[in-house]
Amino acid sequence: MKLSGRTKITGLFGYPVEHTLSPAMHNAAFEALGLDYCYVAFPVHPDYIKDAVMAIRALNIAGVNVTIPHKERVIPFLDDIDEEASLIGAVNTIVNSSGRLKGYNTDGRGFTQSLSERGIPAEGKDILIIGAGGASRSISYYLGQKAEGLFLYDIDEEKAERLVQDLKKILNNISAVDDITRTERFHIIINATPLGLKGEDPLPFDTTLLRPDQTVCDLIYKKTRLLEEASKKGCVTLNGLGMLLWQGVFAFELWTGRKPPVDVMRDALYKSLK
Repeated sequence: MKLSGRTKITGLFGYPVEHTLSPAMHNAAFEALGLDYCYVAFPVHPDYIKDAVMAIRALNIAGVNVTIPHKERVIPFLDDIDEEASLIGAVNTIVNSSGRLKGYNTDGRGFTQSLSERGIPAEGKDILIIGAGGASRSISYYLGQKAEGLFLYDIDEEKAERLVQDLKKILNNISAVDDITRTERFHIIINATPLGLKGEDPLPFDTTLLRPDQTVCDLIYKKTRLLEEASKKGCVTLNGLGMLLWQGVFAFELWTGRKPPVDVMRDALYKSLK
């Protein structure tokens, strides 16, 4: 990759960001299309998120992705928010248009595209999402429009209830649950918590009751202990790599106005995991 004084900068705001695979897939796509862009990861401490967002404008950064723990915190510092991101209440992509910063959310579309790619239907299913953070907000918005019933759980019951109340403005099939010991009643179970990033993390729920006809998803983009246990039970499993890919595809389009080479981005992700 050749950098110049005209190179447009994109990147990622998160904390931590050392584990991210996004630079590999975006830079591979920029190079494949011959675009003078570069993607870098910025470790932004929560105390400095306002300063970081202001720096997008000051440094003429073309746009950034936003990840944990900033997806909700960046909203007050933006000039405009896409209707979808506003309803979700979380932003994962910021676009700088001549100094005006607009927030979008591509996570939900990315996750549903990854389900579709694997031939996993959400229509008419009872779906449990564990965790009520920014990622959960975005996938709930999309899955709730397809599912028979959408159930949210968080160890912080008030947080889960707040998300349910926010989404009830547009969904009538969503509710919070305070007990996830009976996981056998759900068709699809999604871990939207950080549990599994570390090998010593506990499982987000008891897997002993899982059935072979269930689907278990983990938004973490590696094969976690949860997915290993679900596989042993014969479940269909899906990690977060597909969601990472497709949310990146949609963000790329927002920044550049170009459709990226999806296969190039996918190959870059798989190579980065090796």
